[in-house]
Amino acid sequence: MTTALKARSSFAFDVERIRTDFPILTLKVGGKPLVYSDNAASSQMPQPVIDRFVRYQSTQHANIHRGVHYLSETATGEYEEARRKLQRFINAREEREVIFTSGTTESINLVMHGYGRKFIGKDDEIILTTLEHHSNIVPWQMLAEEKGAKIRVVPINDAGELLVDEYEKLFNERTKFVGVMHVSNALGTINPVKHMIEFAHARGVPVLVDGAQAAPHMHVDVQDLDCDFYAFSGHKLCGPTGIGILYGKAAILERMQPFKGGGDMILSVTFERTTYNTIPHKFEAGTPPIAAAITLGAAVDYLSAIGMDKIAAHEIDLLNYATEQVNGMPGVRIIGTAEKKAAVLSFAIEGVHPHDVGTLLNQDGIAIRTGHHCAQPVMQRFKVPATSRASFAFYNNLAEVDALIAGIRNVQKVFA
Repeated sequence: MTTALKARSSFAFDVERIRTDFPILTLKVGGKPLVYSDNAASSQMPQPVIDRFVRYQSTQHANIHRGVHYLSETATGEYEEARRKLQRFINAREEREVIFTSGTTESINLVMHGYGRKFIGKDDEIILTTLEHHSNIVPWQMLAEEKGAKIRVVPINDAGELLVDEYEKLFNERTKFVGVMHVSNALGTINPVKHMIEFAHARGVPVLVDGAQAAPHMHVDVQDLDCDFYAFSGHKLCGPTGIGILYGKAAILERMQPFKGGGDMILSVTFERTTYNTIPHKFEAGTPPIAAAITLGAAVDYLSAIGMDKIAAHEIDLLNYATEQVNGMPGVRIIGTAEKKAAVLSFAIEGVHPHDVGTLLNQDGIAIRTGHHCAQPVMQRFKVPATSRASFAFYNNLAEVDALIAGIRNVQKVFA
């Protein structure tokens, strides 16, 4: 570890104090301290956020929007305040542009059904990228099959970076939609989404950004990006599972058809005709994930108090240190070497299947992800069946990176 890096990490960011907020980090696995490096799959929850969930369930729980009793009015107020917290977190222009969903996957499906099925037709074209998670591929394939539309794909280079020139060449008069992830979950590549949005908008094409891997790790400003849609999940953001956000520009949301029908998304219902509610309620049918939404609001409060810029800087310190160490290990190859990356380190050990890597690291208490990471086109591009992926969060420290490196060396010894 370089002296400069050690000094920056220990002085600029009090990670050891932050770690005391996360009770799960005291866990032992097989008698060894847990080293949790699977944050791209799901992050851990700090005690203040856990406490907020318990407080809601203990003293505020009721169904919302329709009751006039104390608990219902309290729960409704807390739920809508959570929406405003998320609005501020991503700098949406209006709170009605923030829709609660079950997660990134549902958010993308909502756009596919609500926008795609209404405005995309036969021979129209949808641009996606090689880096996409399956959740931003499969819904558009379903739509293309139903409508007779076509999917065009942006290629990547050997570093795992999008070929922007090729992206621009894909546009023509039939291009109707762009879907792109902000940060690759498989490689950590940070895509030039602002430029991509500007280019698409100059041609009248709306853009959806999958922000599942960006929102937890960097400052996101949807007005600055000028994206039409932005989707992310709570469980990667120190919040609970079962909750996510779809941001959409109000003018576009108003033109869309509902994804699901039921209670609360209507103004009036007869057997002859239904009148839909205003946004965002038009897209929140039935009883929403009230407790999860309020808890997610507490999670973004927690992250905002630390500062997303500080979080990003600390995580990049961890990534740079881990990259430096792995690059010095014979027989270990990093997959995804983009110039701009978030704290994701995918690697392959020569002669060892990633599942064996994960199993042996687990014996040392080290949690990583192995497999294709729901990004099989990426694996095909690099001609590997799977990778081992370590992904860091702001509560990880340099000692845990050292433990990961020692674990990789142990894997190599076992398979020597």
